[in-house]
Amino acid sequence: MGCTRDDIQDALENLTADEFKKFKMKLLSVPLREGYARIPRGMLLPMDAVDLTDKLISYYLEAYGAELTALMLRDTGMQEVAEQLQETAEQGPGTVPTEIKAPHQTAAKPTLHFVEQHRAALIARVTDVDGVLDALYGKVLTEEQYQAVRAERTSPTKMRKLFSFAPAWNLTCKDLLLQALRDTQPYLVVDLEQS
Repeated sequence: MGCTRDDIQDALENLTADEFKKFKMKLLSVPLREGYARIPRGMLLPMDAVDLTDKLISYYLEAYGAELTALMLRDTGMQEVAEQLQETAEQGPGTVPTEIKAPHQTAAKPTLHFVEQHRAALIARVTDVDGVLDALYGKVLTEEQYQAVRAERTSPTKMRKLFSFAPAWNLTCKDLLLQALRDTQPYLVVDLEQS
């Protein structure tokens, strides 16, 4: 799964400073697929290629992140770099479609974060809840919240308890949960992304 991440990073690192700036500006206005949130401008503009790659994967996951990167590269006139990214991404898992088209979007709608969108499936299907909790401890969860979730007996009741704290979370907290899920349950996240 790390192969696509490397391909995106390589593509971004091959841009000149002006091309990279143009890429980031274009990323602020591109229409996104339903269910995906835009990377905030204040967070996006100071990023280097490594940070932007991490953020693209965090916000859009690997397959859509590579697709979006190739689309942005084409839109900013960097067809050669886009083709290179598409070719290398197609050789590994999480292939990018042969023809990448801009998604049609009539109006900007508020979108649900991945963890909100797939709440029921995550409650039912996450098996390594303790691994997720360990990743969130001290960053998202307090000691009291961590212990409250751990005290539950089954994985589904632990996940329900974890989600009971979600209304107080901001986007960063939800991103951290998604990253923890991606680290501990990568196949589940890919499966939900494709559903």
